[in-house]
Amino acid sequence: MTGAAAATIREPARDVPVVDEAEVVVVGGGPAGIAAATAAARLGVSVLLVERGGFLGGAASGSLVLVWDDCDDGLQKTVGGILDDLVEAAGRLGGVVLPDPDDLRHPEPALWAKWGRWGFTDWFTPRPAESVRPIAWAACVDPEVLKHVAGELVLAAGARLRLHSWVVGAAVRDGQIRAAIVESKAGRQALAGRVFVDCSGDGDLLAAAGAPHVVGRYLGTLVHRLADVDIEAHLAWEQSEPEAAASETRAMRARYNMTWPYWWLRTVRRGVIWANCPTWANVDGLDPAALTTLEVESRRRIFGALDYARAHLPGFRDAYVADTAPMVGIRQTRLLRGSYRLTPRDVKSGRRFGDAVGRARNYWVPYRSLYASEPENLLVAGRCYSATPEAQRMSREISGCLVTGQAAGAAAALAVRKSVAPAHVDVPALQDALVGQGVVLL
Repeated sequence: MTGAAAATIREPARDVPVVDEAEVVVVGGGPAGIAAATAAARLGVSVLLVERGGFLGGAASGSLVLVWDDCDDGLQKTVGGILDDLVEAAGRLGGVVLPDPDDLRHPEPALWAKWGRWGFTDWFTPRPAESVRPIAWAACVDPEVLKHVAGELVLAAGARLRLHSWVVGAAVRDGQIRAAIVESKAGRQALAGRVFVDCSGDGDLLAAAGAPHVVGRYLGTLVHRLADVDIEAHLAWEQSEPEAAASETRAMRARYNMTWPYWWLRTVRRGVIWANCPTWANVDGLDPAALTTLEVESRRRIFGALDYARAHLPGFRDAYVADTAPMVGIRQTRLLRGSYRLTPRDVKSGRRFGDAVGRARNYWVPYRSLYASEPENLLVAGRCYSATPEAQRMSREISGCLVTGQAAGAAAALAVRKSVAPAHVDVPALQDALVGQGVVLL
């Protein structure tokens, strides 16, 4: 086996057919890619959105990240644009829960009891440890509804979709990407474009194209949902027997290897809860062996925890695993080393930038963090944008991915329309375009 693992096989050279092209090619159909494709298409350029799976949504659907937080700075809602479009569309289909506007930003025990189990809480405003935290604007979005409304949103904007296509390479000439190379059931093919936006999460295109980057590691999670839970009975038990509930919560958290206070939150669906666990530290999200181990060991923990919950937790007697996420929740791998790298101090201090193209929670994103010197026609958005590993851990939520994606898509469209590289896009014109699309810059 050692010899086989060390051996190499030489593949014969071959011509790769160019099967499609667009002025803007967006790689990755997660929140950043949805926002990028929609924003670019709305500015009148041709857009092709390429996704490796059979649906859009990325972490928000495939990894079951149902709570969209980091949208509130304690004073106001700070994220708009494509996020609002998706939430409103999901709401029309009964696929979203939002906190009541009158309940926002009030640190009252009754409101915590009402919304705490939805994850609609402000975890970042400094407060005494024993105090009740205020309710913050956030959204709980059903993943199946999201898959549908995201696809409809992108298509309605005028972009085209190409699913089931994994980007595995890039054709680069004279400092520019000429085509993204994809693999699918149709074989190896090329997708040509003028400006490319990497929203793949793992930076697949930027790495293939030779863009400067670093590789980090952080947490990995196999999120899952349990159904047929008598939620009200369980909550009544927690209230009537707080010491016993606290003890059982500690036991469940230990089984799931997690640190945050609640091991489960509510979902849009009756009797269905969301478990953002098991959690594993320092996961190499680029290593198939590590991901395989995570999948297998996580399911062992999930079904073991289910057995324990059925036996010990009121309301869980008939519970079962409704689903485990089809995509492992990986929080950090490749990160662009761009013209500017967001730092932890930038995030914590809420530093304002003259070239800000959006904000999430209390931090702003500079346009320079979405591109590098080469390839000159590449923009990067989502969790692989240009931030230090420490700053990325603070700014990688769904809301932040939507913000950077919308900015990158709008910038790509302006670069095409003005026949300039992304680095030379007029920033005030970009900011005006984003405000026109509902983005919050102030």
